Amino acid sequence: MPSLEQALEMQRPPIVRFGAGQVTTLAAWVAEAGIKRCFVVADRINAARLDVLGLPNPGVFGDVKPEPDLPNLEAVIVAAKAIEADAVVGFGGGSAMDLAKLVAVLVTSDKGLRDVSGPNRAPKRSVRLIQIPTTAGTGSEVGTRALITDPETMNKIATESVEMLADIAIIDPALTVSVPPMVTAATGVDAMAHCVEAFTSKRSHPIIDDYALRGIQLIGRYLKRAVEDGADLEARAGLALAAFYGGICLGPVNTTAGHALAYPLGTRHKLAHGIANALIFPHMLAANASAVPEKTALVGQALGFTCESRQAVFGGANAFCTGLGLDMGLHSYGIPRDDLPACAHEAHQIRRLLDFNPVDLTEADILDIYEAAY
Repeated sequence: MPSLEQALEMQRPPIVRFGAGQVTTLAAWVAEAGIKRCFVVADRINAARLDVLGLPNPGVFGDVKPEPDLPNLEAVIVAAKAIEADAVVGFGGGSAMDLAKLVAVLVTSDKGLRDVSGPNRAPKRSVRLIQIPTTAGTGSEVGTRALITDPETMNKIATESVEMLADIAIIDPALTVSVPPMVTAATGVDAMAHCVEAFTSKRSHPIIDDYALRGIQLIGRYLKRAVEDGADLEARAGLALAAFYGGICLGPVNTTAGHALAYPLGTRHKLAHGIANALIFPHMLAANASAVPEKTALVGQALGFTCESRQAVFGGANAFCTGLGLDMGLHSYGIPRDDLPACAHEAHQIRRLLDFNPVDLTEADILDIYEAAY
């Protein structure tokens, strides 16, 4: 594991506004920045409540898919170019914010996704980018990375560039109060997975460890409260902060095997990303425990269970998730068992994540985890 002396670069939006009611400051910031017209990227639920943004006559694309693919990106770029806005607003969960990042760098360019995918290939951005999360999960509001599914290969295409870093992120926990209990649970586990995987990664760094552990502790303290009472604004704020910390972890360290195994479940079978991560989380925490025992023990302490054995780790993590009301069997979500080998093969190819997992996993190991999760 890296030491404190190892170099680390952290990037985040120059302005982060956090707290209940902060969304009401958006209109004044837009006016002060000299922005004439905003283009909002949102899912259908959030497109129906644009009034909370207080923006004068914004353009809107309100058909963001839960797992956005290349046609979804192409459609939003066409809509954005027609509007000729000078600012793009990501308003929603990670899907909306990831699309907003890509729209912001492609709307004034003749390049396509494949021209800019990978690290540091995006063209210079000439429009402003504003990110406003309405779930507490991905932490995409503070990141430089976007993921889009290629419908031909069913793989996620990753694009990363400082040009996709927001000019301002407004994290208003009040916007998450209406999120249903099971979505709250799933997105909360996603935020936790970001923190846990960064915390236990081969690339982990003491600076990021502090954010990661605090994020895990916040999830342990507040997630069940928010699931049980969505109007609990303190719990909502705690989760929003945990998601923010998870987003910080993604930049310099990123996730590992848990997300690699979750991705095919989403791209191949449209399983919600948070649910996919929740189903895999107990299995991966247990599988990695022997390689990072001290950190695993800290995770267990934050979530309320002991880690004296691999079985205890799995049992405690699984109980944490079931205690949120999540069904922890892949079979319950319509995943066909005979497709698990194909999922394992795809997951094993995601080397950008698997190569930094604390334990090396073969394709057979991954299939065993899917089978155990089934």
